[in-house]
Amino acid sequence: MANVKISNLNKKYPNGFHAVKDVNLEIIDKEFMILVGPSGCGKTTTLRMIAGLEEITSGEMQIGDQIVNDVSPKDRNIAMVFQNYALYPHMTVYDNMAFGLKLKKTPKAEIDERITKAARILDIEVLLKRKPKQLSGGQRQRVALGRAIVRKPEVFLMDEPLSNLDAKLRVQMRAELIKLHNDLKTTFIYVTHDQTEAMTMGTRICVMNNGLVQQVADPRTIYNSPANLFVAGFIGAPQMNFFPGRIVDGKFVEVEDHTFKLSEKMMKAVKEKGKESAEVTVGIRPEDIKISNSQEGISAKVEVTELLGSDLNVYFKIGQRSYILKTEAASGIKLGDDIYTVFDSEKLHLFDLETEESLVY
Repeated sequence: MANVKISNLNKKYPNGFHAVKDVNLEIIDKEFMILVGPSGCGKTTTLRMIAGLEEITSGEMQIGDQIVNDVSPKDRNIAMVFQNYALYPHMTVYDNMAFGLKLKKTPKAEIDERITKAARILDIEVLLKRKPKQLSGGQRQRVALGRAIVRKPEVFLMDEPLSNLDAKLRVQMRAELIKLHNDLKTTFIYVTHDQTEAMTMGTRICVMNNGLVQQVADPRTIYNSPANLFVAGFIGAPQMNFFPGRIVDGKFVEVEDHTFKLSEKMMKAVKEKGKESAEVTVGIRPEDIKISNSQEGISAKVEVTELLGSDLNVYFKIGQRSYILKTEAASGIKLGDDIYTVFDSEKLHLFDLETEESLVY
C-alpha cells in the first residue's frame, strides 16, 4: 500500500517566509493526485517535503505505514521526475536508467530486465545507446520517466515534468502519463501550475494558494462546485466571470440591473447562512452566458473576439466592466457588435463578499 498522509504540515524558512501552512492531505493508494496553484503557492515545497528534499518545520509525513519525517530520500521508496529531466549528460540512456539500480547493487540480469520492460512501455527501446544531447525534449522526458519506473517505487513524484515541452508534445505526453498511471497502478503525485493539466490528468486535485489548501476534490467537483472565489477564478479557461450582486428576500439575486431567481438549492443555502439580504459576488462561467437573438437580457458591447477553431471567445463590456462568454464560431459575432446576453440562472455561483467562500458549496 502506498497511501501518503500529510498532517498539519508546515514549512518556515530562516528568513521567516511561511511557505506551507498547516496542510492536511491524504493521498490514496494508486491515486493520481495533482497539486495545482500559481507560482509560489507552496505546491513544489510540499512535494519536496514528501520526497525528503526539504526539511519539515512541523507536522507529520507518512508513506504507507511509516512516518518518514526523519527518513532519508533514498529510503522512502519514492521516485521523482524533475522539470529539467536531471539526466547525466556523459551517460547513455541505458546507464542513466540503470544508475540508481547499480547503487543498490541490483543484479545485472535484473537491471537488464527492468530497463527492457520500461523502455518497451515508454517506446524508447531504440534510444538506449544514445546520450541525452542526442535526444529531443520529449525523448529526454521519457528517459527521466523510465529511470523512475525501473526503481519500482511506491510513489511517483513529478514536479512540472511537461513545462519544458512544446504545446503539441505536452498534449501527447499528458495522454502518455495517464496511460502510464493506469498500466503501473502506482500512486502518482504531480505538481503543476497548468490547470488544464490538472483537470485532464488527476483523479483528484488539490488547489493551493499562499501555502494553504483551498480545496481537494475530483476535477468535476472542483469545476462545478468551487469552494471559494480563488478556486472559481483559477480553474477554468477562460476563467469564470465575477459580477457584483445582491441577494433579495432570499429568493432572487440582482446583477447588472437584472433579477435572477435562485435555485431551490441556493435558496436553502443562503437561508442557512443568514444571507437572505446581502451583497455578494456572483460568478458565472463563460459557457453559461448565451447571446439572445431578441432584445432580451443584458445589453453589452463586443470588445474583442478570439477564434479557437469551432469555439469563439467573446470579450464584452457591460457598463464599465469587461467579461467573457464562449459561443460557436459560426455565430458570426464580431468586434463592435451590440449584443444581448442571457445568464443561465441555474449555473450561477454566489460568494460571500467578506470571506470569499462559496455560499452554496
